[in-house]
Amino acid sequence: MAKQPVNQDRNFDDLAKRFQKNIYGGLKGDIRLAVLERDFHEYVSIARVDNQHITPLRILDAGGGQAQFSLQFAKAGHSVVICDISAEMLKLAEQEVIAQGLESRVQLIHCAIQDLAHHLDEGNREFDVVLCHAVMEWVANPPELLDALLVYVKSKGFLSLTFYNLHSLIYKNLLRTNFKKIQEKDFGGSRGSLTPINPLYPEQVFGWLDRLPLLRLTTSGIRVFHDYIFNEEHRERDPQSVVALELSLSREQPYQLLGRYIHVLSQKY
Repeated sequence: MAKQPVNQDRNFDDLAKRFQKNIYGGLKGDIRLAVLERDFHEYVSIARVDNQHITPLRILDAGGGQAQFSLQFAKAGHSVVICDISAEMLKLAEQEVIAQGLESRVQLIHCAIQDLAHHLDEGNREFDVVLCHAVMEWVANPPELLDALLVYVKSKGFLSLTFYNLHSLIYKNLLRTNFKKIQEKDFGGSRGSLTPINPLYPEQVFGWLDRLPLLRLTTSGIRVFHDYIFNEEHRERDPQSVVALELSLSREQPYQLLGRYIHVLSQKY
């Protein structure tokens, strides 16, 4: 099957429904949300704005897709801007915004992250929290994307980044005895696949982040063992234990670096 081109950013118009089911839905989605919520609870408050001591935050969900995580901020009374290159993904986000009555707190922008500045007022381009989840591995130049994101993070603001982990992809193929794929370093996904064009080594991403004015606060693996349980019945047999164990192992080595995705929460200085 033909490979996805690695020299252009990926648009998910053709895969929006599959993402909704396979990435955000089910036990995989539960694990993802549990890890993100735990990491944020330790460093970034998502407290309700109706508490008189809480100042509303401005949130940017860059490449936000269906915005499953960022809409939690909107529900708590904070302001959320969601941009995505995929009109179909934004339609799914819009459905949730309307269903939850969040239209006054959420702005949807159909554009690439690199073009976002053209859609924001000049004095309105800094955010308390910038989310960029599962985007880096789908762009042609990830370091340039990081530079673009940093512009929108205000001083003392937070950058939440998740990316597809190449270690996990290699290990899963080893377990499936797909040795030729490993030997030929054939890691990019085929057209129509949910395997990204540019899976990333965590150490490489950490190096990029360390060169920026960011303090890494916490790093967690997402789905550190779930995806290696190949028997689907066994995988779904005790979901509460799976989520609990995923949380407890998500920051421990070697499990952290086996996560299908890695979450890094940083603060700008």
